[in-house]
Amino acid sequence: MKQLNDPTLFRMKNYINGQWIDADSGKTIAVENPATLEPLGTVPDCGSAEMQRAIDAASAAWHAWRAKTSAERCACLLEWYRLIKENTPDLARILTLEQGKPLAESLGEITQNSGYIPWFAEEARRLCGETVPTPRHGVRPITHWQPVGVVFAITPWNFPIGMIPRKAAPALAAGCTFIARPSSATPFSALALAALAEKAGIPAGVFNVITGQTQPIVDTMAADKRVRKVTFTGSTAVGKSLMAACAGTVKRVSLELGGNAPFIIFDDADPDKAAALCVASKFRNAGQTCICTNRVLVQQGIKDAFMRAFTEKVKALVVGSGLEAKTTVGPLISETALNNVASIVRDALDKGAKLLTGGHPHALGGRFFEPTVLDNATTEMRAFTEEIFGPVAPVFTFESEKEALELANRTNYGLAAYVCTQNAGRIFRMIEGLEYGMVGVNDVSLAAPETPFGGVKESGVGREGGHESLKDFMDARLAVLGDIEG
Repeated sequence: MKQLNDPTLFRMKNYINGQWIDADSGKTIAVENPATLEPLGTVPDCGSAEMQRAIDAASAAWHAWRAKTSAERCACLLEWYRLIKENTPDLARILTLEQGKPLAESLGEITQNSGYIPWFAEEARRLCGETVPTPRHGVRPITHWQPVGVVFAITPWNFPIGMIPRKAAPALAAGCTFIARPSSATPFSALALAALAEKAGIPAGVFNVITGQTQPIVDTMAADKRVRKVTFTGSTAVGKSLMAACAGTVKRVSLELGGNAPFIIFDDADPDKAAALCVASKFRNAGQTCICTNRVLVQQGIKDAFMRAFTEKVKALVVGSGLEAKTTVGPLISETALNNVASIVRDALDKGAKLLTGGHPHALGGRFFEPTVLDNATTEMRAFTEEIFGPVAPVFTFESEKEALELANRTNYGLAAYVCTQNAGRIFRMIEGLEYGMVGVNDVSLAAPETPFGGVKESGVGREGGHESLKDFMDARLAVLGDIEG
C-alpha cells in the first residue's frame, strides 16, 4: 500500500501459528475502498482446514502462555501497545482506506481503543482470589482465577481496529490464546495488528488472524471443544445464530449486538449543546455505530429551538473521502447499506415525515448519502423500530417524562441511551428507568477501558472494558482445604 511509513504493515496473508499463509485453495477475497470503489488488495479465502490449524496452534500455545506470570504477559502486551502507538498514522490510513471513515475518526479509534491493552495488562496483575471464612471446623475454602482457554473473536467492519484490542487485550492478559476473524470488508486493519503483535514478540499461536468463509470457519469453531469462549460484535440476528451454534459444546459467549439508541432532550436542556451532542453521536462514522443515536426524542417545549440548532449543524457537515481533511461524514460500507438507508427514508416520507435536510444519495455518487433530518416522525415508521446504521436522524416528540421513558423503552434492544437535562432528580429517574446497558447524561462518549460496555435485552450479553470483562475470560475456581487443624 502506498504512502505508508512501514509498508510491511499492509499484509495480504493470514497470520496463523506465527506464519503468514495463503488459503489452501489459493482463493482470495477482494477488498475495495468504499469511498472510491477502487481495489485495495485481496486476503485469503480460508475455510475449515485453515481454521482447524488455527485452533490447533492456539490450543498448543495456550499451555505455555497461561504458565507465564501475569507480569511476563503484561510485558508482551505493553510492547504491542508501544508499537501500535508508534505506528498509529499508518494504521489510521489503512483503516480509513478500507472502512471509509474520516482520518480524524480513525486516529481517535486507534488512540482510544489501544488504551485497552495497557489497562488490561496491568489489571490482570491485580486479579486476586479470596480466602473464604471457614464454613465448618477444619477446612478453609480458597478461590483463584484461571483462563478459560482458546478464544475466538468475530469483529465488525465499522471499528476494524478498535474491536481487536477490546477483545484481545483481556483475553491475552488473562492467559487465553486468541483467534480473530475480521470482517471481509475490512480485514487489513486486523492483519496490521497481527504484524505488530509478531514484532512485539507475542509467541506463535497466541494471537492469530484468519479471513474467509464465515460458515465453515464458524462451524469448525463451534464443533471444537478446545474453543472455550466466543466474543462477537455485530447484528442481533447473527448473534442469536452464533449463540445457538455454541450451545452444543457449552461455550461461553460475549455478544455486543444491535442497538436502537434514543437521544432524549428535555425542555430544561440547552438546545445548542444538546444539538451538538446529538450530531456527534448520530453522524460519527456516517451513523454506522451500534451506540449512535437512532431516535431523537424531543420534549415539545424545546423542540423549535432544538430543531433550528440541530438542522443548522447537520447542514454544516461535509461529505467526502475520509482522507480529505475537511470531511466529517464518509461513505457507507456497501451498496446494500446505501439502499437500506434510502429505503428507511422513503418509508418515513411515505408515512408523513417532513424532510428538513438531506434525504438522498449524495451527488458524489458511490456509497455516499446526504446527512438527513426527518421531522414529524412517528412510531409506525421503520425508523422507530429498525437500526438505521446510516446518517439519518428521525425526530419524535413527547410531552412528559413518563411518555419519554415509554417511547425509549419500546424496543427489543437495550444497548445505549442518551439524556439531556439539568434536573438532578430526573437524571436518576431516567438512569434507573431506561432499559439500557449504558446511559449517557449530557455526554455521548460511553466507551473507556475502565468501564463496562454492553447491552441488555436483545443487545447482547457480557461486557467489554472494566474488571467485568477480564473475568469474562476467566473461570473462578474453588479449592477446599481440609484437615488443616492437625
